[in-house]
Order: sequence, then C-alpha cells, then structure tokens
Amino acid sequence: MAAGSTPGTPGIPGIPGTPGTPSVLRAMNDRAVLDLLVAHGPLTRTRIGELTGLSKPTTSQLLGRLEAAGLVHTTGSLSGRPGPNALLYEIDPGAGHVAALSADPTGITALVADITGTVLGKQRVEAEAVAEDVRHRTAQLVAEAVDGALRQAGLGHDDLRAAVIGTPGAIDPHTGQLRYAPHLPGWHSRTLRDDLAAVLGTPVEIENDVNLAAVAEQYEGAAQDNDNYVLAWLDEGVGAAIVLGGTLLRGATGGAGEIGYMPLPGAPLAHGGPEATRGPDGGGGFQSLVSAPVIRELAGSGATLAQALGDDTIVAEVARRIATGIAAVVAVVDPELVVLSGSVAQAGGDKLRVRVEEELTGLALPRPQIRISELDGDPILTGALRSALTQARDQVFDTA
Repeated sequence: MAAGSTPGTPGIPGIPGTPGTPSVLRAMNDRAVLDLLVAHGPLTRTRIGELTGLSKPTTSQLLGRLEAAGLVHTTGSLSGRPGPNALLYEIDPGAGHVAALSADPTGITALVADITGTVLGKQRVEAEAVAEDVRHRTAQLVAEAVDGALRQAGLGHDDLRAAVIGTPGAIDPHTGQLRYAPHLPGWHSRTLRDDLAAVLGTPVEIENDVNLAAVAEQYEGAAQDNDNYVLAWLDEGVGAAIVLGGTLLRGATGGAGEIGYMPLPGAPLAHGGPEATRGPDGGGGFQSLVSAPVIRELAGSGATLAQALGDDTIVAEVARRIATGIAAVVAVVDPELVVLSGSVAQAGGDKLRVRVEEELTGLALPRPQIRISELDGDPILTGALRSALTQARDQVFDTA
C-alpha cells in the first residue's frame, strides 16, 4: 500500500523518527506510482489505484500533479469495457536522459537513452588504449563518443542527468585512481572523474565492467530473483562480480572479484601489483589458465574460440580449469548461483556448463547452480545503462 493511504502515518518506513508530513507522503506516493509505470508500462488511473491502494480522488490528484510536472502524460485510452474509455498514463520519456559507456582496449562505445530506457543514439570511437596520444586525451575520446550519440538522439549535454562508464579494473575509493587495469594507461589519472564530468556536463560514475555485467544479469538475465550470486567473466580478461544479500561486494580498494590474479595450481603467480604492465594472460593466476587468448592457444595458432571449444578434449580441460577457480570462490562466499559470461562462456555454451558442473560434483563444497549468460548485446553497456537510469530516476522522480 502506498504511503498516506491511512491517516496518521507516524513516519517514513525504514527511517525512524522521520515525520510523516503531507509533503513527504505525497512524494513517497509519487515515487511509488512512477516506479509502477516504469515496471508495468502504461496504466489506467483505476489500475494504479488498485496496485497502490490509493483512493480514486488521491490517485487523480497525484496523476494531475505528475502530469503538470512533466513526469507523466496520457497515451491513448483503454477500450473494450463498459463505460467511457479509460485514459492510459505513462512516464514522459523526455523527463530526463542518460549516457552509458563501455571502455575497452580498442575503443569506447556510448549510448544515450531516455528516462524509460529507450536507446536514442549510439556511437563507437575506435582508439587503441596503449597509443601515446590516447594517454593524454581520454576525456576527449569519451566526449567524442557521447557527442556522437547525443547528435543521433537530437539532444545536448544539458539533457543528461547521469552518466556511467564501465571499464576494466576498479576505482580505488581512497584515491579515486583506476587500479587493476594496466592495459588502459590513459585512465589512471587521479582527476579522471572530474575531467570526464567537465567534458560531459554531468556527474560521471566509473564502474568495473564485470560489476556492470552482473547488474545486467540481475535486471534481465540469468540472475533475476537471485540475491547471492557470482558472475564469472571469461573473456580476453578474467574477473568476477560477487553479489551477497543483493549487494555488490566491492572490497577495501574496489578490487573484490579480481579473480584473474587468483593463485591456482598449474598457474604462475601474478607478481608486481595491480598497476604492473602485463600481457593478455595477466602474467599469472587464474587468468593465465582460462582467458580467451590462452584457450585459443590450446587449439593451435590461428584457431578461433569456437574452433577450440568445439574440441571435446579442450572443453574438458577448460572446464576443469574453470571449475578449479570457481571452487575457490564458492568456498569463500557460498553463492546460490554462478553465471558464466564473456566470449569463452558464449563459445563453450551448454556443453561447457555441463562439464563445469561435472567437475564440481563430489567436492566437499556447496554446489551452486551454474548458468551461461543469455543476454543479447553487450552486457557491460546494458549494466551501465541500468545503473545510469537508477541514478537519473532518483533525481527526476524526487518530487519532495
């Protein structure tokens, strides 16, 4: 039931001692209805009242208030029932816009979407991360990608409410510096966040790319309805995102889930710290056993991942290696689900998943479900978009 449906509410649930003033309760009801429209799409006034428990007069006043604020509008009517046709209300897509980006060693991809999540523009800027000129103009490349997406959408910087960028590595909360991503030298400035905000004209969040892939899985992928899961990213690089009790685990330096560095039998140790320069196999650890370049090498020079993982002998060996790494993670965090994502998981498919499960059978460990990600498109961009929308809606939908 929405706030304010019962007179005399003592305060806001979850915030002890907060007065339940009429303006605060109105804002809570506004947000409840806006969230319903995001989740369900267009709804009639009657249906909104049924879902919130608000009276008909209160619902009518609320919708009038949100319509005047430019947050909702009518979009046709619902016919086929006795009486007058009922107006349908939906979120006004022009109420706010966001940018979502993914940075990788070969370039930057940007999306611009409206507050409902509809993508209006997309731009890719190719740029080798290790090129000398890229080191000194990272912010300009980000601006170029976003500007291209904005032009497609017919928008400007002033229309953006939030921007989220996914990168390998993680921002150290104490220093503001990107760590665990030596292959992106242009992203290591301590002022990077401020530099990006300056060129985009909106606050920017820099988030680990695997964490964003996990966000995408939680919203619309294999981890829906799971509050305790691990996403294992198996690609050119290797990492993980750990979600416990519905909360993303980040660690003291933002490095929780950097399992590519994890020491394992059969792998050389990764030395030199998270800022050291390494090759595509990470220089040691779990990544040197299961990254895409290593698996291609198992099949011989020039082989693709699909060709390598079409060989049952190679699949068996790769599954054994993946299971060894997953077992170490499971022993520590005990997830109910492990989602395998990235190009290695996609190339291996269900055959790889089954072999990983078989390798885990019989170990003296909890046995989580193992699933292959089935998300379409780029899960990092999808997660960045979801995160940016959450931030923007918290701003735009706040009517207090």
